[in-house]
Amino acid sequence: MTEKPKYTLRELTLYFLKLGTIGFGGPVALIGYMHRDLVEDRKWISEEEYKEGLALAQLAPGPLAAQLGIYLGFVHYRILGATLVGFAFILPSFIMVVLLGIIYKLFGGLLWIQAVFYGVGAAVVGIIALSSYKLTLKSIGKFNLDSFKSKWMLWLFFILATVITYVTEQEQILLFIAAGLLYMLVKACPKWWNVSTVNSLVLVPFAFWSYESTTLTKIAVFFTEAGAFVFGSGLAIVPFLHSGVVVENQWLTEQQFLDSVAVAMITPGPVVITVGFIGYLVEGFSGALVAALATFLPCYFFTIAMAPYFKKISKNEPVKAFVEGITAAVVGALVGSVIVIAKRSIIDVPTIVIAILSIAALLYYKKIQEPYIIAVAAVLGLMIKLI
Repeated sequence: MTEKPKYTLRELTLYFLKLGTIGFGGPVALIGYMHRDLVEDRKWISEEEYKEGLALAQLAPGPLAAQLGIYLGFVHYRILGATLVGFAFILPSFIMVVLLGIIYKLFGGLLWIQAVFYGVGAAVVGIIALSSYKLTLKSIGKFNLDSFKSKWMLWLFFILATVITYVTEQEQILLFIAAGLLYMLVKACPKWWNVSTVNSLVLVPFAFWSYESTTLTKIAVFFTEAGAFVFGSGLAIVPFLHSGVVVENQWLTEQQFLDSVAVAMITPGPVVITVGFIGYLVEGFSGALVAALATFLPCYFFTIAMAPYFKKISKNEPVKAFVEGITAAVVGALVGSVIVIAKRSIIDVPTIVIAILSIAALLYYKKIQEPYIIAVAAVLGLMIKLI
């Protein structure tokens, strides 16, 4: 990190502003663009620096692509670089989802809008179902006997989280933390572990849950919790959002929530920016701003706090074991959440067909991006409902 940069902070900031404006495809595509542009083509970032940033983004909670961008801003320009890059990357998609929120509030009751989202909602279920399957393969392992034997604890956490999320229809933060701690104790018990540590960690979630105040404050607390406890790709936040937004607080209906996820997929930048759309529907522009800040600030602080010491942290076996355990439970919760959403959104033969076609398109046409699938589903929804 001491080598003199080959670029100015202004150039890096403008690059991330552009990426946040035209970068479609979700977290995997976005981190791929960063590698191609910054490592291979421009050679602003070394391969080692990029790999360190990616490893940190995978270890810490929060949206993967945003964390990697913040780290790359930190590499040569420290906190100022991390701040400007993070802001530039998130701002374009935030503006877009707020504008879409305004349009949705104005015209959401019209028949043609409802027809559009009838098709889109089914496609979203298909997309997140396939994403949860891919996340399971990546985070835990393949669905075979060898994987079940060698990683039986992770599969147990996965199954428990799936079933509990489906039955309760709520995010279970205590389950996630317990899975992380238990796996850490079994695989790599740290020297500092004792009973008082258990008590302090178990009490953390209750500090969030017991706080009651205005709607805006509830939004701030809820989305901070989501940003601080979610590991994995952008869609890993879905069970948290669905539980808090639809079930517990009843801020949105099931269909409005699906529409929110769809909006995140048709806009560039981080998928997690759907929180801005949700916040706008709940409490206008102030709700959108608070939801976005609350979600992204935890990952910003995690990144700038860990970046200077990451070489040491990345080799810490207890930390890696904790993240593995909590990720298995979070992915299981995502699967449970998909089942809950699907049983309410896949309501007839056309929605079943659209969901299956969406999965098939992503499986057999590797280069196709979600916005195109969403667009086709919208047209199908119009044709089915209005023609």
